[in-house]
Amino acid sequence: MKKKLAILGSTGSIGTQTLDVIRHLNKHGHEFKVHSLAVKGREDFEKLAPQIDEFKPEKLCIFNEKDADTFPFFNGEIMIGNEGLIELSKDPEIGAVVVSVVGAVGIEATVEGLKTNKRVCIATKEVLVAAGDIIMGLANNGNGELLPIDSEHSAILQCLNGEGLDNIKKIHITASGGALRNWSPKRMKNATREDVLKHPNWDMGAKITVDSATMMNKGLEIIEAHHLYSVPFEKIDAVIHPQSFIHSFVEYCDGSMIAQMGKADMRLPIQYALTYPERYPSLEPETDFDEMISFKLKPMPGKKKFPCFYLALEAGKIGGTMPAVMNAANEIAVYAFLNKKIGFGDIPIVVKEVMGAHKKYLIKEPTLDEILAIDIKAREFAEDVIFHIQKDKRGIKK
Repeated sequence: MKKKLAILGSTGSIGTQTLDVIRHLNKHGHEFKVHSLAVKGREDFEKLAPQIDEFKPEKLCIFNEKDADTFPFFNGEIMIGNEGLIELSKDPEIGAVVVSVVGAVGIEATVEGLKTNKRVCIATKEVLVAAGDIIMGLANNGNGELLPIDSEHSAILQCLNGEGLDNIKKIHITASGGALRNWSPKRMKNATREDVLKHPNWDMGAKITVDSATMMNKGLEIIEAHHLYSVPFEKIDAVIHPQSFIHSFVEYCDGSMIAQMGKADMRLPIQYALTYPERYPSLEPETDFDEMISFKLKPMPGKKKFPCFYLALEAGKIGGTMPAVMNAANEIAVYAFLNKKIGFGDIPIVVKEVMGAHKKYLIKEPTLDEILAIDIKAREFAEDVIFHIQKDKRGIKK
C-alpha cells in the first residue's frame, strides 16, 4: 500500500525539494502517494498547477481565503485557511505530513498530525520554537512520530543513534555564517535585501535566508535541539563552518566526536525523514573527496555581530511564552526588511523591544491557546515598533 503524504507548503523550497525526493524514490520502486498539497495563495499558483498535473493530489488547501476562488479548475476538494491545514494534517487517509509552511502557522497542523498518529516531518523551525513543550509532550507520549527535516537536526539524530543522552558532553550545530559572514558589524547594518539573499551555500526560502544572515536561525535551531533531544541549553552551541559539509557533530564524555557530513543539499535530510530508519540511494551524486581536504571551524562571534542569535538564546533560556514572542517579532521584522520597510540592522531592535515589553506578561507553562493568542499580540506590537522606526527615520505620519 502506498504511503500517502500531505505536503504543507508544496511550492516553497522544502516543498519542491520534497517532491523531487518523492519523484526519485517512486522511480526506483518505492510507493509514495502525494495525497494533498497546501499553499499560501495566488502567488503560488504558477508553481502549483504543474504539481497538480504531475502528482494528482486528492485535496488542496489554499491558506488565503480570498484567493481560493481564483484557482483554476481542480478536480478534488479545496480547503481554506488554518482550518484547511488542520484538516489535511488529521485526515485519516494520510500516513505522513511534511510541515514546510513558513512561520508559526504550522503549529496547529503539527499538533493535529501528531494527535492522529502521523509521521510529522518538520522543516518549520518556528513550530518547535514557539510550542516545543507542547509538541514534544505529544511526541514523547506515543502520539505520532516527529522527525526533523532541517540538515542540522537530521545530523544530530544520526549522531545520537544508539547513544545515551547522559553521555553527551556537547552538541555542536554548524552554521555557514550566511551571506554576510565576512562583513563587519557596521557594514552589516546597512545590508540590502539583495545582499542578504545571496546565500553562498544553500538554496532556501527568503525568510530563512535572512535568518541565516542574522544568525537567528542558529538560535532557533538550538531551541529546537533542546526540545527534540531533551538536552539542556548549556550542552548545545553553534560554530561557524563556512563549507557547510559538516552539518552537526556531537562530543561525548569520553572525548569522542561523531559528525554527520554531506553535501549542502536539503534533499538528503528530506529523504531520510521520509524513509527513516531505512536508507536508500539518493539524488545526490557521489562525494568529491577533494572537497573534504580541509574543514574550517570557528567560534560564534559575539553580540555585536549577531545580536539576533543571542536574543534567541535568551528567549529559549527564559522559556514559557518568551520563545513564541521572540519568534513572532522576528517573523514580522524579517518580512518588513524583505519589503524594504526597515533596514537589516533594525531586525534585532524590533525583536529586543518586543521581548522586553513581554517580560512582565510572561507565562511559564502556557497552553496552546495562550501561545497562539500571545503570538498574535506580539506580531501586533512588532508592527507598532516598526511603524515608530519608520517614523523616526523618514518622518512618516500615521
